[in-house]
Amino acid sequence: MTDEAAGRLATRSDAPVLAVDIGGTKLAAGLVAADGQVLVSDRALTTLGPDDDGDAIWERLHALCERVLDAVGRPAIQGVGVGCSGPMRWPEGAVSPVNLPAWRDFPLRQRLIEAYPGVPVRVHNDAVAVVVAENWRGAGEGVSNMLGMVVSTGVGGGLILGGRLIDGASGNAGHVGHMVADPNGPPCGCGGIGCVEAIARGPELAAWARAQGWRSEVTEAATTKELAEDARAGDKIALQAFERAGWALGVGIASSIALCDVGLIVVGGGVSQVGDLLFEPLERHLRTYARMGFTQNARVVRATLDQNAGLVGASAFILAGDRYWSAD
Repeated sequence: MTDEAAGRLATRSDAPVLAVDIGGTKLAAGLVAADGQVLVSDRALTTLGPDDDGDAIWERLHALCERVLDAVGRPAIQGVGVGCSGPMRWPEGAVSPVNLPAWRDFPLRQRLIEAYPGVPVRVHNDAVAVVVAENWRGAGEGVSNMLGMVVSTGVGGGLILGGRLIDGASGNAGHVGHMVADPNGPPCGCGGIGCVEAIARGPELAAWARAQGWRSEVTEAATTKELAEDARAGDKIALQAFERAGWALGVGIASSIALCDVGLIVVGGGVSQVGDLLFEPLERHLRTYARMGFTQNARVVRATLDQNAGLVGASAFILAGDRYWSAD
């Protein structure tokens, strides 16, 4: 293989995939082998300051991808798989992440096609990529019908039915975070009222608790991690915050099970790392609302993959496209 071909088209089915995971605070890129193992990965800050424009972020991402390729001798690749926070125009891959104002209708897929010609480039939602990873190589491996959720700064999700990723008309099928848990609840960033995300996302847990008097004497913003520490120490308001989040997630999941007849729900993301503080009320409220026979059989489990889950899932858009990609 010549240097000119390095990082370009590979016809071998065992060649790696260049995988990319884009969030509001960090960029990640890696080479993922055909079996889903991350061979090498690297990370960078998404933005370096308020003056960063869309092109500056793109240049940082491209440089990150090039470093990853250089680290292993610039092998030929099968394709480029991307998970990016949304919304986006799918499958076109023009992205407008809520948490990345500098990118509005940014032609991410087209830029990657120009940078890595001759290989497929597939861009999907970052939460969907994590769900795909868990179904392909994680807690949901071998499961044909599952709902995956990422509970973090937001609440994202993805839906696997009949062994395939379900995209929907705009690529947003399975977005359980914007199911309504409480029609009289708090406003959501999407413009709706009482969404699961508006109640269960990490920043909302801490904000709600502070409004109830938790750490009201502390001037700096307290985090979900500190909220969990206080809940474990028995703080009543902190415990109520996780109870409330578990209730909203339980309602959303119960509705999803009834609609889609999934047998497994895999929950990951930063907030899920608090463990039983979240999963105990989630499970309890789920069983309160999921009362039909087929809904009672569904299991909730924790995600098992590490911080590279987004890269693994992004690579699966290429490596396991028969199950996880329908747009071509």
